[in-house]
Amino acid sequence: MFKNLKNKIIENRIKYLIFFPVLILHLSCRHDQDIIMTVKGPINPAEMGVTLSHEHVMVDWIGADSTGPQRWDRGTVIRTVLPYLKDLRILGCATFIDCTPPFLGRDVHILKALSDSSGMHILTATGYYGAHQDKFIPSKAKTETAGEIAGHWISEWEEGIENTGIKPGIIKIGVDDTDTLPEMHQKLVRAAAIAHLATGLTIVSHTGPGRSILQQVKILKEEGVAPSALVWAHAQRGTQELQLEAARKGVWISLDNVNDNPETIAEYVGMIRTMKENNLLHKVLLSHDAGWYDVKGLLGNKFRPYTTIFASLVPALKQEGFTEQDIHQLLIVNPKDAFTVRKRSNTTIRNN
Repeated sequence: MFKNLKNKIIENRIKYLIFFPVLILHLSCRHDQDIIMTVKGPINPAEMGVTLSHEHVMVDWIGADSTGPQRWDRGTVIRTVLPYLKDLRILGCATFIDCTPPFLGRDVHILKALSDSSGMHILTATGYYGAHQDKFIPSKAKTETAGEIAGHWISEWEEGIENTGIKPGIIKIGVDDTDTLPEMHQKLVRAAAIAHLATGLTIVSHTGPGRSILQQVKILKEEGVAPSALVWAHAQRGTQELQLEAARKGVWISLDNVNDNPETIAEYVGMIRTMKENNLLHKVLLSHDAGWYDVKGLLGNKFRPYTTIFASLVPALKQEGFTEQDIHQLLIVNPKDAFTVRKRSNTTIRNN
């Protein structure tokens, strides 16, 4: 009996010695593993593949306090947009980042259905869009602190959006194109910084010509966030000097309004060439800022496809001597690095 008991103890010890390190490794991997958060849940960044970094499925221009799913038919939107996403899959694109924030036409039910039907990885956004005189910011946010605003965005990350369990993959904010950011927009940047440190989500800031981009960097640093957490959306509207300066600080330079105009294609090739010549190709993101199903037809419902990069820009880059490795860097490596969920802390001491 004692022999059997001894053997049982030895057996249990062996199981413990085998199981415990495996358990610790498993828990460690679950905690530390890099992810991309899609509307269907987390994926490994290696699964992201070719990615369009700034697109839109739908938009509603009525304003924050009036918008909502009562203003559109989900089935109609899905039927309209799905063929465009299927075209992308045929071209080899695997991931689509929908940069539409809450109160401007974000509908995660639609995005999830489109992802299911197209096979695309789709990311959605939390955040507030402050451009256009704050029309798309909910009224309550105008009296809330940056911390209170961030709390709404953090809640969507921790609990899911609108009781769906779907989590955001980015923080999207919009600020005015001004030399000095108005107080409300400074608050949005601070809220984004707070939310980033709580979630690890990348901040995509609608900034345009970029007169405020360096002020945004300053605010992020004050809050303890590294510039590498920030994507300057619509950077093609800024000067190349400012693009280079921001990129050297770590900001992602999003050239995201590629269209079929030959002059536009030539301009993008020139901007990308300058970034490469300055050893900053690794900070460039490409997209179309296309789509825009307009729920009430204010734009005439002229839905713009998401294919020009593949049909026109990539061939133009190759013709100008860009290598397959360069294209891989732009469309696969850079988006993976930019949008992996990771807290990017600034090394300087927080000022407040």
